Amino acid sequence: MHQDMQSQLTPGVRIHGSEVFDLASSWRGYRINKMCNALSHADNRVAFQRDEEAFMAAHRLTEEERQLVRQRDFSGLLAAGGNIYFLLKLGVVTGNGLYYMGAKMRGESYEQFLATRNESGAT
Repeated sequence: MHQDMQSQLTPGVRIHGSEVFDLASSWRGYRINKMCNALSHADNRVAFQRDEEAFMAAHRLTEEERQLVRQRDFSGLLAAGGNIYFLLKLGVVTGNGLYYMGAKMRGESYEQFLATRNESGAT
């Protein structure tokens, strides 16, 4: 092994403070991810924006999951098994693009978060 290369972590070892999407997360977040994936279709985005509660009920989200969606708690949704790629669909339909989601996850304002990015004017 080259001396500059880092060894891979042992499978299953978690990095403190990070969420790793694995099989257990997939099962735990199934309803959240299925609902978010449905937002890939324009008619479903309209339905969600028209009546979030009905849309969440149709996807059988638990009350805890619904509360996370209502609060736009993306860190909580990740911890509940949400996959970041599916959560991005929810973020976009609720006016919370990737950088807005990142700011919320870090507990920063959008402007504070942007100041840490390399590209000025990025959204």
